[in-house]
Amino acid sequence: MDWSLILADVRANWILYLSMPVVAALIGYVTKLVAIRMMFQPLEFVGKPPLLGWQGIVPRRAATMASIACDLMMERLLKPEDVFDRLDPQRVAAEIRDPLIDVVEDITREVAAEYQPGLWETLPEGIKRRVIQRIQKEAPHMVEQIMEDIKSNIHRVFDLKHMVVNALVRDKELLNRVFLEAGHVEFKFIARSGIYFGFAIGCVQAVVWAFTHNVWVIPLFGLFTGWFTDWLALKMIFNPKQPVRYFGIFEWQGLFLRRRKQVAARYGELVAQEIVTPQAIIEEILKGPLSDRLFALVQRQVQRTLDEQAGLAKPLVVFAVGTSRYQQMKKVVAEKVMAALPEALGHVEAYAQEAMDLKNLLVTKMQELTEEEFEGLLRPAFQQDEWILIAVGALLGFLVGEVQVHVMLHFAVMPVG
Repeated sequence: MDWSLILADVRANWILYLSMPVVAALIGYVTKLVAIRMMFQPLEFVGKPPLLGWQGIVPRRAATMASIACDLMMERLLKPEDVFDRLDPQRVAAEIRDPLIDVVEDITREVAAEYQPGLWETLPEGIKRRVIQRIQKEAPHMVEQIMEDIKSNIHRVFDLKHMVVNALVRDKELLNRVFLEAGHVEFKFIARSGIYFGFAIGCVQAVVWAFTHNVWVIPLFGLFTGWFTDWLALKMIFNPKQPVRYFGIFEWQGLFLRRRKQVAARYGELVAQEIVTPQAIIEEILKGPLSDRLFALVQRQVQRTLDEQAGLAKPLVVFAVGTSRYQQMKKVVAEKVMAALPEALGHVEAYAQEAMDLKNLLVTKMQELTEEEFEGLLRPAFQQDEWILIAVGALLGFLVGEVQVHVMLHFAVMPVG
């Protein structure tokens, strides 16, 4: 080992030696940006399936990731009972009373004209009005009973997991936002850490090159920089779960876990404002896979109300229209009530938003999660196929290193003496 020759080479090519840590820092930074982008973009597959092309890991695994997030949500954060127990059936009935009264009048006139056209048309308007008013008076109580039935049979009529998963799979951009906004600090850390880690590795690379001048040194260091900085950044986000002091100098806790309060606030806000909203809940109940069970509840209450309102006249009504026609009439009324419910329930959204208060509920429960459970909120975005991201970082680092070594050999100056 001739130190004089090494020092002469460093003096003659000092610009190239200084460039090594800078290029390594650049490799670390760029590979992180590429890795983050590959996690979320593009939303749909670009290229020729199944291998020649790419789709962001999060959008590609949308159903799996949404299912994982929802399992945690339903297990520890939010249960269907939490959504409906805060709603007062009487208040719901009061909120939709006016639009319900209008709907009941329309339905009564329509059904009566269809099933007893001659009799209904010959009735005096005053009698028609009394019939309609009697049913209108009972309608809010019917709504209260339907709400009580829903609360008592919530798992039969409302599928929270289906609603959340379906929303996130349908809107992959929203799924991306959940991860990106909840973990925006962590993603910035990943990108910036590549600069610092890469620069440190580049300094070692310069020393090794000075001693060896081996053409494989720079590409291999580039590969190592791309791989190691990706791996280390991911580790530092989630580990250690509890604060640990290193070398007696500095303390570190997984960045995501250290920011639990801020993440909980943003995550709860996103879920409450974008996913589990009163509008989405109402739509899921009315149109989701369990909506046929809701129809059964509504039909039962409608039939009970009609039978009660028929009172002593029920035998005459049955005689006039026939038993089968009477049963069919009640079913038609139930169908029309179901068809009118979406618009009527739209009037209850403001009250539901206030009563459910899902944002504060989610934030409070999230802060009660253990470190392992809290990690599960964001970890799936990194864990799914993260080896691909690390491998891409290593490959990019190797290719940049290969270009770098050719540039250095081209511009290197041979030391004199």
